[in-house]
Order: sequence, then structure tokens, then C-alpha cells
Amino acid sequence: MTWSQKAHRHNAMSRSELGFMLGGSYYIGDLNQRHFKHTNPAGQILYRFNINARLAYRLNVTYGKIEGYDSEQKDAFYKNRNLSFQTDLFEFGSGIEVTYFPFEIGNKRYKGTGYLLAEFSLTRINPKTNYNGTLVELQPLGTEGQGTALSDRGKYSRIQLGVPLAVGGRISLSPNVALNIEYGIRFLFTDYLDDVGGYRYADPATLAATNGPTAAALSNRSLDGNRFGQRGNRATRDWYTFFGVGIMVRMGGKGSCPSDFR
Repeated sequence: MTWSQKAHRHNAMSRSELGFMLGGSYYIGDLNQRHFKHTNPAGQILYRFNINARLAYRLNVTYGKIEGYDSEQKDAFYKNRNLSFQTDLFEFGSGIEVTYFPFEIGNKRYKGTGYLLAEFSLTRINPKTNYNGTLVELQPLGTEGQGTALSDRGKYSRIQLGVPLAVGGRISLSPNVALNIEYGIRFLFTDYLDDVGGYRYADPATLAATNGPTAAALSNRSLDGNRFGQRGNRATRDWYTFFGVGIMVRMGGKGSCPSDFR
């Protein structure tokens, strides 16, 4: 007998799981090209509704922090550019999870599986940098002249649409508890995760007059002061990761009889 034939023996609670994962997050972009560099602690609370033995709907809320520093890169160009940023990430995601093999927590026949996850998400970003010993929010400053005649772009939003993609694994630990392991990447629809997106520096005098002297000071922090150098790279997009290990608990216990996923 298949899951669909026995679906009436399961209710919404027995199909539902609630859990958490703890792990890390880091970013790849203009200010960092090394995986796992500046990995910061991160966490996720997630809900999974098992549509059948191979397919689940998922909701998750994730917190992380990412950062990057030109001063720590090896290339002389980046060291001279001398930009830096950090931001907390607050992400809400929703999507579909597909397992490699049939799986149900506590099912002795199907004890574990790998899976693929695809979601859409909303992520709040707020890049900041250290300036004279104080963390300064960069988005309101328009460091590349965003929203003025100096740029063809408006100021980027601090709420960004994203596409999380992940691979993971699930293993039953008891009749109602499972271990969850996951590694995922997040592509956002912006190149300003690190506040760096434009190719050239804005004119400092005009930028100071329109967006203020702090915007001009933080726009070009290059050690040689060259205002005609390259600031960012429009050809590449920033992205960040979340990876973690956690526990999932079946909210309603098992169904009225064991499921046979064939």
C-alpha cells in the first residue's frame, strides 16, 4: 500500500515536523572570494510538511552574519581599495524539498535520505562599515551616488528577494526525531550585499554636495586616493551561504499504521 492510499491515516500534525539547525554563514562577493572565510555563527528554525514520502513543503526563518575586508585579501588591488563591510541577515524562506529516497521519521525501512531544496526568500540586509571607530550604515549614504545624477541606479532596498538552493541529509534517530544536515547558497537580486556594485567611483566633490561628506569619505577609501580606479564588478553577483546541523521532531506522532512507501 502506498502513501497516497494511506493518506487518510495521517493527519496534518503527523505529517508536520518542527525543528532547528545551528551552523554558520559566510559570503562570496567583491570583498571576499574565499569559501568559509569569516564564517559566523548562524541558526535556523524550520517547519516541514510532508506531502508524501518524496516531497515536502518547507518554511524557515534564518539568522546569520556576513562580512568582508579588503585589507585581508592577498591581491594588491584589493588591499589598496581598502573597503570593508558587515551585515546581519534576517531571512524568511519558503519552498519545496525533494528527497532522493522515500523517507519518514521512524520508518524502519527508510532510515535516511539525501534531499534537494529550492525556495524563494526575503532577506533583510543592512551593510555597515567601521568609520572612525563607529559602525556606519552604508545604504542611506548612497556611496556610489545612487539616487542622484551621479548614478543610473536608485538606492538599493534593505529587503531583498532571493533564491536559496541547498543539499542536505536526514536520518531517523527515534520514532519521532530525526537528524538534519544541510548546506545551502543564497542568490539575491542585488549586487549590493556588500554595498559595492558600481564599476567606478563617484565624483567626490559632487557626492559630498549631494549625499554628504561621510558618503564621499566612505565611497573611496583607497590607500592611494585614486578616484579613477575600479570600485566594484557589475559582472558578478554577491551571494551568501547557510549550513548547519539540527534536530527535527514530528509534531503529531506516527499515523495510525506504519506507512509503506513504494
